[in-house]
Amino acid sequence: MTDTTHRVLFLCTHNAARSVMAECLLRRWGAGRFDVHSAGSHPSGTINPHTLATLRAFNHKTDGLRSKSWEEFARAGAPALDFVFTVCDQAAGELCPVWPGTPLTAHWGVEDPSAATGSEEKILRAFRRAYVELESRIKIFSSLRVEALDKLTLQRSLTMIGGVREPQDEALAGAVTNG
Repeated sequence: MTDTTHRVLFLCTHNAARSVMAECLLRRWGAGRFDVHSAGSHPSGTINPHTLATLRAFNHKTDGLRSKSWEEFARAGAPALDFVFTVCDQAAGELCPVWPGTPLTAHWGVEDPSAATGSEEKILRAFRRAYVELESRIKIFSSLRVEALDKLTLQRSLTMIGGVREPQDEALAGAVTNG
């Protein structure tokens, strides 16, 4: 890993919701310590409009976000990665490319908000729940002093972070109304 910034890639199948949220969240909470990207194994080519609405509701800039293939980060000459996180179960089960460098990896599965059905309010609630769950994990990750930890301890920490779930519904309701 580098001494200044750490290259991070968040993966999901379509790169339209969870991985994009994770990218934006780590940019916010990482305070410049991370060079953050997201990609998909089968990118949709567009960001889900509910993802954009959720990010804007939490004051994220959405300019320049795009759905892209993980091949951009696996091709010859691509910069080495320090961390690769899958945020959906489908991507975690796929055979990933060989990444440049020897990144630490972890699965931080989050329920797919794109699968939510019902009223617009119910759908937006699913997106906000995914956002809050990812934010909880990313705050923990960004607080780690990664340069001070040996690889085994860091890998254990990344795996444990993947077990962090969304807060109780009462806390989520506060985040939604205050966000």
